Formats: sequence, C-alpha cells, structure tokens
Amino acid sequence: MKEILIITSYFPPEIGAASNRIFHLAEGLKERNFKVSVITPLPNYPTGRIFKPYRGKFRHTSNEKGMTLHRLWIYATVSKNKVIRLLAMVSYSFSLIWYFIFHKIPTTVIVQSPPLLVAFTCCTFLRSKKRKLILNVSDLWPLAGLELGALKKNFSYRLLERIERSNYKKANLILGQSDEILTHIKTLFPYKETFLYRNYPDFDVPEIAAPIETGPGKIKMVYAGLLGIAQGILRLCQELDYEHIELDIYGSGAEQSNIESYIKTHPELPISYHGEVSRDVLHQELLKFDLGIIPLLNRIYGSVPSKIFEYAKLGLPMLYFGGGEGEAVITKYQLGWVAKSGDYDDLNGILSTLKKSSLNEDFKEHIKASATLHFDFNKQLDKLVQQL
Repeated sequence: MKEILIITSYFPPEIGAASNRIFHLAEGLKERNFKVSVITPLPNYPTGRIFKPYRGKFRHTSNEKGMTLHRLWIYATVSKNKVIRLLAMVSYSFSLIWYFIFHKIPTTVIVQSPPLLVAFTCCTFLRSKKRKLILNVSDLWPLAGLELGALKKNFSYRLLERIERSNYKKANLILGQSDEILTHIKTLFPYKETFLYRNYPDFDVPEIAAPIETGPGKIKMVYAGLLGIAQGILRLCQELDYEHIELDIYGSGAEQSNIESYIKTHPELPISYHGEVSRDVLHQELLKFDLGIIPLLNRIYGSVPSKIFEYAKLGLPMLYFGGGEGEAVITKYQLGWVAKSGDYDDLNGILSTLKKSSLNEDFKEHIKASATLHFDFNKQLDKLVQQL
C-alpha cells in the first residue's frame, strides 16, 4: 500500500468548498488503496477560534474514516489586518517545520496552495530527489489578491510573486482547478508537468421530496455560499428586477448583516434569507429551486467557482454572472446562461426571457449527464492516480 501525505490549511469539521474538496481527494485516494495521512491546522474556520474539542492542545492526532489526521497548532484569527493574518500563516508554518523535523515524511506529498507561505514552507523543507512533491493550486495568488483589491503592486507583491514562482519550480507535478491556472504556470515554466483537476464534488444526490411546479409563476432563484465582498450579494439584491423572479439566500459572511438589514427595510421584495445550513441540508434545499445564480463582482483570473460543479452534479440550472473561465464552462457544457460580468441590465434582460417551464426535469437531467461525462470525480481521480 503506497503512502501519501496531504498538507492543507482547511479540512473538516471546517466547512466550505476548500475543506470539502481536500476531504474528497483524501477519501478518494484511500478508496484506491493509498495509505492516507493529512496534516492540517486545529480546526478554526470560519469563526477564527479553535473549535471547542481542540482548544488547549498543541497537536491532535486521530484516525477518521481510515485516514490518519494530524492537526497542528495555529494562531487562529479572522482579522482583516494583514500583519495578524501573516502571523497566523507563520504560526502554522512553524508547526509544520516542527512536524517535518521529528517525523518521517512519505515519498509522495500533496500540498495545497494558497496560502503561498504555507506552500513555500512545504516545498522548501520537503523537496528531495527521492520525494514526489505535488502542488494543488486552487487560486493564483498573488494575482487574485491584486484583482480583488486586497494587494497592491509594491515590494510585498513582488516578494509574493517570487514565492509563487519558487513553489512552482520545486513541485514535481502541479494540479490546477482551471485551464487559466495551468496556462499561467506554463508561461512561467513551459516544461512543468501539470494536470487539470476540477473541483467536482463527490456526494450522493438526494432524492427530491416532491416535484417542482414548472407551470406559470415566478422563477425560484437561489444563491448559496459565502456572503463576502467579492460575491456582491448585497448589490445583487439591490439591482435585480423582481418582476419575474424571487430570490432565496443561504450562507454567511461579511455582508450578512447588511443583507439582512436591506431585506428588513424592503419587505415588498421577494427575498428570503435562510442563514447557514449544513451541506447535506443545503443539497436537499437546492433541489427545490428552478435556478442557481453564481455572481462575482470582479472577474478573477484562474478562478472557477466550485458552485458550478456542485450545482451541475445536482442538476440545478445556472445563471453565471462573473466573467472569466466560468463563462466558458457554463457555455461549453450547456449548464445554463451567462450574463455579462458587472452588467445588471444584461442580467435582468436574461432573467426576463427565461420561462419557468423551460427549467424542467429534462433540462436538469441533461445538466447532470453533461457533468458526469465531463467532470466526473472518479474519472478525474483515476487519471490522477496514474501520475502519482
């Protein structure tokens, strides 16, 4: 049985796309007869506090679902202060270095990036001619930070670029969640071995309790996910034309209180906020809707929202409103509709042309079939295993 180590900054019981993605990767490798171990921080996301069962511990090791999990100390925080956030990454990096010094490391290691500094620590300390180092790149930092407005082109940015290039150079194989990520890496290192690994989730689609009405009436549209600045859900609420739709929102984040206030002060609008629910419950709820909307305020090069693949597995038609490679995925595989990024008139125009009757079971089955054919988790992982 071949040993493999996965090093990540997010892992269950933490919630979110990042932890789910790495968990499914680890579980899939275990099912393919790999002896899987995972190094991750003591769970703290999204609260910024170590979860209660793990408080007061420097390290916690357990066996869960046939995998060995090593949870290491981190200075947990959700502060927006860059110095404090850097301190958190440095603290986890020091915990990793301590672990590397006193433990035997398998010859195959998968490292999640970003965070860049954590990936840099792993690539620097674990690089060896006898070891295969695999870098799993889910976003292009620091470029994504620049496009989000979180970073500026200064000395710090140039330093992050050097760290980014160093990580790519030291990796033996690079996994990228989008073609844009792999294109970017190939421009820097043309001969680097790469692999397109989409964020297609691995879960059982729940049975729908009752058929959705497809006759006349307003389209039931849903947004589920992070209520952050980048998603722009508050502005979406303000700009939508509700003549043909009603909007339901699930999730939490920085804009949550503002969204709740807006809904309270505009009771005439058909907007409902349901808070944050577990992933299993969310999948059940999503099956009740006609259309899922995936917005981004700014196009982020390299990023393809994980929601595309989650909704596709569920068979939920999508309206994509974020630009970039996500548009190409929706269009190429006929998963729904695309509105011009940042153009709310175009968004409302498309919504006005949609008919509830066209968002029927036949179309939903087509979406599920297309997703299975082109993104299937097991097919992707089987191909990846051949390169490990």
